[in-house]
Amino acid sequence: MRKIIFALAGAGVAGMLLVACSKPAPPEEPIRAVRVMTVGVNPFSSGYEYAGEVRAQVESRLGFRVGGKIIKRQAELGQRVKAGQILAQLDPQDYKLAADAARAQLRAAATNRDLAAADYKRYKELKDQNFISSAELERRDTTFKAAQAQYEQAQSQLAVQGNQATYASLVADVAGVVTAIEAEPGQVVTAGTPVVRIAADGVRDVVFSVPEDKVTSFKPGMPVKVRGWAQDTQLSAAVREVGASADLATRTYQIKAALSAKDTAPPLGATVYVLPQGLGGGGTEGLQVIKLPTSALRRDGNTSAVWVLDKASMTVKSQTVQIATADGNDAVIAAGLQPGMLVVSAGVHVLSPGQKVSIYQEKMPPGQANQAQTAINSGANDAAAVKLAASAPGTSVPTAPPAVAPAAK
Repeated sequence: MRKIIFALAGAGVAGMLLVACSKPAPPEEPIRAVRVMTVGVNPFSSGYEYAGEVRAQVESRLGFRVGGKIIKRQAELGQRVKAGQILAQLDPQDYKLAADAARAQLRAAATNRDLAAADYKRYKELKDQNFISSAELERRDTTFKAAQAQYEQAQSQLAVQGNQATYASLVADVAGVVTAIEAEPGQVVTAGTPVVRIAADGVRDVVFSVPEDKVTSFKPGMPVKVRGWAQDTQLSAAVREVGASADLATRTYQIKAALSAKDTAPPLGATVYVLPQGLGGGGTEGLQVIKLPTSALRRDGNTSAVWVLDKASMTVKSQTVQIATADGNDAVIAAGLQPGMLVVSAGVHVLSPGQKVSIYQEKMPPGQANQAQTAINSGANDAAAVKLAASAPGTSVPTAPPAVAPAAK
């Protein structure tokens, strides 16, 4: 008996040591709650839309016609100006001195002309009395004509110097809005250096860029709709100018569309969206396609895939899909799915093949939640079940008869 007791005790201790040394069983993977949606077919609704900017049709960069030092600038950014209003001034002292010098030259030329005229008159009287020869009279006539030409030259020089002094004031030639200031008081500028930029009042343009494969679709006079970014209003416009060459950096073509004079144009520089009218979507009008939100897609190696829910086992499996294009915020699926499939629409990055899941339900009355879950599990065969399933959070149902959706071109 003593040997038997020692043997049993030894066996018990050995069993306890084996249990203590063995690895614990791995915990079961938790059942995750996911949002699902029912694959359906919907019409392809996207069109072409381009981002643009509101600009004036005429925008002038004004500068002085002479060089000098800016001593005063009256124009301010965003200020409305009238035609003839002074915008900036140069130091006019040098031009006033030049005008005084030209005026003095004019007086000297007038004196020389008067003296030559008096000589010619006196010598003409002597020629009438045959005291001098005709050659002498011709020399006096030539001297008088030269003095007269010098006087006219001095007159023109004085007019030029007077204009130079006038050009020391920069004047607005049209009414509009100051959109940029490019020089400040104290700065020395040369003739023609831009100082103030003015957007002339009148019709506004919407300027936008299009890629090379779309530029031939735009013709002058083509109608477009303009939608504001800050204000959800639509304005009418017509294409006025199509760029003849591509931008060197973006390789796009600039299009200008004139806004209708009847509409109130957005402020200058406002961001707008241009929707061409009559510009087809590449033959996709009315096409029935399968669309999924981008949250349902994931990368599986070099391909795109989604998680498909098996209702019988409540497990997910990976399904490779082919993406054709985008329709707004949705991806258009060309192949890989059939209408009626249940696809996980959120939480795709925490799942694994064969994992058990449950359908996520937001907090709602117990009776309504049970009815919605029953409608989803039954496949939504009747109209009442479809309506009830559509009201359940995180689910959707087909909106068109089941059919294989063709790939969007």
